[in-house]
Amino acid sequence: MNNQQILKAGTTTTQDVTSGLLSPEQSKKFLKQTFEATALGGLIRTETRKAKTGEIDKIGIDSRIIRKKTENTDDEKRVKPKFAKVEYATTAIRLPWEITEETIRENIEGEGFEATVSNLMTTQLGRDMEDIYLNGDTATAANHVDHDFLYINDGWITQIAKGGHVEDRAAKNNGAVDINLFYDMLKQMPDKYNDGTLKWLCSPSFKQKWEQHLYNMHIANGGGLSDSIMRAPAGIELLPVPRMPGDKLMLTNPKNLIVVNTYDVKIRKTIEGKDAIMQDKRFYVVHLDFDSIIEEMDAAVLGKGIK
Repeated sequence: MNNQQILKAGTTTTQDVTSGLLSPEQSKKFLKQTFEATALGGLIRTETRKAKTGEIDKIGIDSRIIRKKTENTDDEKRVKPKFAKVEYATTAIRLPWEITEETIRENIEGEGFEATVSNLMTTQLGRDMEDIYLNGDTATAANHVDHDFLYINDGWITQIAKGGHVEDRAAKNNGAVDINLFYDMLKQMPDKYNDGTLKWLCSPSFKQKWEQHLYNMHIANGGGLSDSIMRAPAGIELLPVPRMPGDKLMLTNPKNLIVVNTYDVKIRKTIEGKDAIMQDKRFYVVHLDFDSIIEEMDAAVLGKGIK
């Protein structure tokens, strides 16, 4: 079942309190299909829960745990997994939109125009969700142009800036993009997490600045231009994410980034009521909730002050 079918199945015009509530299976599919088309959609970890607040379990194992075997002897030393928890608390959000009956009548698609707009809205919902997962900041100034969007929840960038490893480049080479940026960030990443799963999360403009830097070095100094270092500085792949800020760079395993949703997803529509009648409009809204959390804060590094 695709999102268009889910929208059609879940949307209702009744006034019942449960109207538009998707089944757990529909909720998971709707959330997955809404987000999967984004750059991070298939890379991060997603959890769907019943409770709006709770804990995500994580399990770990110590290193250097094997011991020498002595025949017919039990040293009674046992290794136990380490269990820990990451707390989450989802925030309720909504995406409302409206279409006038005149627009539907005049459009060449007719009634099909409603489905076209709904698909565009859910696509943008996925993009906005990726944006807020990354850039949300509850301390956003009230006069900021995007305050109503950004202040909803603290995103991963804000969380790392407050409690993770931060490499401030403002005072280093005036924030210019160079090879030292990557290696200085790697110095802050504990070796146990540098296991081949790390990615550089960057904006497309950052990736282009890095390419420009390499081209300029090639022109100035001659020699070959390595495609591998362009794609993977320090042997770690660059992953362009359109909603990453151009002045920041994140180093982590994408699976370390978690999005928690609940099954409480509603898709509502009405063509009744005073406003619908007087304005000759159809009103729609998608209700859902989320929290963006980080499983292991020690396994994330944020580069900032980049120009």
